[in-house]
Amino acid sequence: MDEVWWRAPWAYRALFLGLAFLILFFRLLPLGQTPGSLPGPDLLLCLIMAWMVRRPEFLPLPIILVVILIEDFLLMRPPGLWTALMVVATEFLRSRVALTRELNFPVEWMLISGIMLGLMVAYRLILAVTFVPQPGFGVVLVQTLWSIAIYPAVVLASQVALNLYKPAMGEVDKAGKRL
Repeated sequence: MDEVWWRAPWAYRALFLGLAFLILFFRLLPLGQTPGSLPGPDLLLCLIMAWMVRRPEFLPLPIILVVILIEDFLLMRPPGLWTALMVVATEFLRSRVALTRELNFPVEWMLISGIMLGLMVAYRLILAVTFVPQPGFGVVLVQTLWSIAIYPAVVLASQVALNLYKPAMGEVDKAGKRL
């Protein structure tokens, strides 16, 4: 019995929800928020991107939608805007699962970096067009660059601690279903 209970998709979904709410909890704590300090990376964005490239079936659209919408409300961002952009980005990755499966890590990192930069630019453009106040460009750029820089560590932690890897071409599960 090599297929243990924690390898089931529902277990990974519950684990993702737990990690997402843990990240949100620590993000809401008033730690290191002195004026002029550099912003940290968006760990939730990195986690979602890493899981979408490795196992998109573990993150169905409703889970992503609910988690990011809750994040929008808790962080007092315009509700639904970042959620909509994240849904577009994750569905873009989901539709290219066969392509991302064949990519080596440096190319994957560049793809995810481009998506993160595209998300940042689209978010800022939409906020600018609608005349919504937004944080300074430098702060958002530093946060995005930190997120890009921390992405390999999130991928490594996902692979080592959670055994979350890209399936090989033609790999099947215990029931014979293609991964």
